[in-house]
Amino acid sequence: MATSVTLPALGESVTEGTVTRWLKQPGDQVAVDEPLLEVSTDKVDTEIPSPVAGTLLEIKADEDETVEVGAELCTIGDEGESPGSSDESGEDESGQDDAPSDEQQDEQSEAEAPAAESDRDEDTDRKTETETEPPAAKTEDAPPAQETASNSADTKPEAEASDAGTSGGGSGTSVTLPALGESVTEGTVTRWLKQVGDDVAVDEPLLEVSTDKVDTEIPSPVAGKLLEIKVQEDETVEVGAELATIGSGDDAPSGGGEKSAPAEEEEKEPEPEEKAEPEKEPEKKSEPEPERQAEPAAEKAPEPTKQAEPSHQASSDSGASGEGPYVTPLVRKMAADQGVDLSSLTGSGVGGRIRKQDVLDAAAKAKEATAQPEAAPSAPAASESKAPAAGTPSPLRGKTEPMTRLRKVIAKRMVESLQVSAQLTTVVEVDVTNIARLRDSVKAEFAEREGVKLSFLPFFAKAAVDCLKEYPSLNSSIDSEKGEVTYYDHENLSVAVDTEKGLLTPVIKDAGDLSIAGLARKIADVADRTRNNKIGPDELAGGTFTLTNTGSRGALFDTPIINQPQVAILGTGAVVKRAVVIDDANLGETIAVRRMVYLALTYDHRIVDGADAARFLTAVKQRLESGTFEV
Repeated sequence: MATSVTLPALGESVTEGTVTRWLKQPGDQVAVDEPLLEVSTDKVDTEIPSPVAGTLLEIKADEDETVEVGAELCTIGDEGESPGSSDESGEDESGQDDAPSDEQQDEQSEAEAPAAESDRDEDTDRKTETETEPPAAKTEDAPPAQETASNSADTKPEAEASDAGTSGGGSGTSVTLPALGESVTEGTVTRWLKQVGDDVAVDEPLLEVSTDKVDTEIPSPVAGKLLEIKVQEDETVEVGAELATIGSGDDAPSGGGEKSAPAEEEEKEPEPEEKAEPEKEPEKKSEPEPERQAEPAAEKAPEPTKQAEPSHQASSDSGASGEGPYVTPLVRKMAADQGVDLSSLTGSGVGGRIRKQDVLDAAAKAKEATAQPEAAPSAPAASESKAPAAGTPSPLRGKTEPMTRLRKVIAKRMVESLQVSAQLTTVVEVDVTNIARLRDSVKAEFAEREGVKLSFLPFFAKAAVDCLKEYPSLNSSIDSEKGEVTYYDHENLSVAVDTEKGLLTPVIKDAGDLSIAGLARKIADVADRTRNNKIGPDELAGGTFTLTNTGSRGALFDTPIINQPQVAILGTGAVVKRAVVIDDANLGETIAVRRMVYLALTYDHRIVDGADAARFLTAVKQRLESGTFEV
């Protein structure tokens, strides 16, 4: 019997793959675990091996075709065997594209359809089973075996009915809490993005889950209808726990009240079939009713125009969540608050994703457009517009609400950091004029070549990781219980990223081996994925040194708190133009306008002495002021 080869699960978040190349052709002999084809996903390119030895009978997915996980790729069997003799031969003979799968047929044959089983499978063993079972079937008022064998058209509806009967309780796909990292064992459901009865697409977010390390969205593994929610909001469950059930529109949730009414109507359908004549009367009566309602609708033509705006907003929301690029709930809420139409925006994120900054830019443009006509009538109005406008009051004013799980974790770790380590901060002033000139001369070419903007942060990161190799005490960790210090032979740079949910620190592994361009790409990548809830928990762990850009909002410097179990964190202030005294070779001491920045290093005094911290900062300063970077 032929064996079907399906696309296996290639990762938790991988739901589909594209066939890039077939390594075998129909008629070729294949061995067990011998590669059959190459498949490309959004994360990895891999080869799909053969689960059995035999002959490749038929290819079901052509090259460059994208299929979902679990889709059939090909069939393998004995040489000379026809592809129709596989487990799915019943589907080919019936001519139905939506025939039950092999697993459903097996479950159905074991449960309650021996007669239908004899029609679907031509295997002799199954025929002998069905021939021995008709006496028991007759005692249950089942159709005789001869009738089922002679009239396949009658047995197919029975098989479909039996499938529908079993699908209500068991055909739905269970959605479980996936593994969100090596050290993550549980998560808290913070919000359901879909409700029972809603249609969901493959990889469309169903709910938001908060863990000790990150808040993330759980996508739907299949397309269908949300039949049942097993875990309520604010409930904490372990990894692997069932969260919800998704099935087809005809499936009924077990114990769900919303689907009970349609189920009762289906059960009562056979009774009205005997009374076909009375049913025609309601149909005749229902025809004039739309005609009577048509006249008032025509008279009240202005009403649809009043409802045009809400309907347009509803369509834009549905498009953002389904048909168009996915929009995070946070961005969708922000767009609603700012009055921004998401359908009119072009996302600047990965894959055209609409980001928070896109909404803010659109809202700012709308305010500028409305402010210009108001400022035109008189000169005093123009002068008033120069004054800073008062900000919109926050909706949090006067409100008490529970802390999010992530905020609780951040608060707990910040306090623990201050309690565990002896922290103090050292600050130096750095002249980055040479870097500013270098950056200005190449930033346009750099952005075109690398696809990201060139900021000062990659220069700070490069100088820091280079100097960590010379001063390993700042790239270490302490085990107080064992009384040991570990000096790392790699530089895993944690970068502080400001998000709506709190400050997170994704890690750039082996940052000491990267160039300015590599650091710029990595920083942009992890920052974007962190803000869009696409960063993995494993990418938030393993850092050995942290860099935080406190000057991104104009702060001159800060005293950052160490990210445990690290022993140091470097804060970079705002780069500002300032008149300073410099030593010129020809003029001697003179005053010049320079680009200046403060670097603040917070370190653990248990392992790092003040002199070591000063030496490290001096080395970073000299590295930056030299301006010798390859970009």
